[in-house]
Amino acid sequence: MTSASGADATAAAAVPDRRGRFGPFGGRYVPETLVAALDRLQAGVDRYLSNADFQAEFRGELATWVGRPTALTHASTLSRRWGAEVWLKREDLAHTGAHKINNAVGQTLLAKRLGAKRIIAETGAGQHGVASAAAAARLGLPCTVYMGAVDVERQAPNVGRMKLLGATVVPVTSGDATLRVAIDEALRDWVADPEGTYYSIGSAVGPHPYPYLVRELQAVIGREARAQMIERTGALPDAAFACVGGGSNAIGLFHPFLADASVHLVGVEAGGRGAGLGDNAASLTYGTPGVLQGSYTLILQDEHGQVRETHSVSAGLDYSGVGPEHAYLLRTGRVAYEAATDAEALDALVECARHEGILPAIETAHAFAGARRYAATHPGARILIGCSGRGDKDMPILQRTVLEGLA
Repeated sequence: MTSASGADATAAAAVPDRRGRFGPFGGRYVPETLVAALDRLQAGVDRYLSNADFQAEFRGELATWVGRPTALTHASTLSRRWGAEVWLKREDLAHTGAHKINNAVGQTLLAKRLGAKRIIAETGAGQHGVASAAAAARLGLPCTVYMGAVDVERQAPNVGRMKLLGATVVPVTSGDATLRVAIDEALRDWVADPEGTYYSIGSAVGPHPYPYLVRELQAVIGREARAQMIERTGALPDAAFACVGGGSNAIGLFHPFLADASVHLVGVEAGGRGAGLGDNAASLTYGTPGVLQGSYTLILQDEHGQVRETHSVSAGLDYSGVGPEHAYLLRTGRVAYEAATDAEALDALVECARHEGILPAIETAHAFAGARRYAATHPGARILIGCSGRGDKDMPILQRTVLEGLA
């Protein structure tokens, strides 16, 4: 898929509209009990997000507590192996180990200004749960994290981190016991106390204004990366890659590049075991339009409109929907989306670990797999990869899937 024209790229950077629509996608599809809470949130976003005092506090926390700006690393060995110029935007070096902390800090600061008495969050891979627990502890608010029981087991290190940071972790055993049902449970909690509770959504999903709010808080990734690429190389990248589940790290990286029509943007989803429904978590590759958890987007559903369970070796990508802005960017052609299988992602993870001394998260490894494919057909290309998180949390999974087969 070719990059959009400059005019189309600029238009893509201007959404959503006041109704929270990214073209046909987005909006609000929620029970009446949440309308007032979302209206309060929208008023808070309008009042505080661009406020000088809020931004000063947010930037201060990012600089002195999160550790921004994160590094831009030249992956010299991968560059030689792939025949390309490979650069990594190192969100794995941010406090708590992933990009999730940017959003968690911003939303918790907003929650304080809105008078919330507690924070709730959902998590899949555990990184948003850890980030939310850390931000809540930093700002003196109690935190409850909902997590699918399957993810509690496969991301045990992060469950322990959340508890040490003072959060209450609630395993969710219904449905497929992964991220989708964790979001459902968090929404039920919020409905029960929409005034005293602030729901800190971890990805660019859900009802308006969440996809917009999360994008704005995560766009620091792409702004830094764009400036760093120009400073280090004197040019923009030819292509930028990011993994996509709900899509927060990808939209954070991509958004500041949308008006740069020369930059090919590629999101890489979880291809799982293959193309069959239930064998992957690739909503943009295999999904169809529908409503999921408050937003009209692309989802994995059967012919009767029933949302299907998904599969991915990566807990953070194991989700049956995607943020509405990504659905819009696919439709406009500004961003290309593809899938990487479990095997491809794990192979790319091992390659990066052994040749760069960096252990990426399994989520991130999907982006490496996509970038490696691109390099094979674009020799000499300047490639930027969003290194969304580190792989320490994945050791229980890697022990079963990779380490037992290594010499």
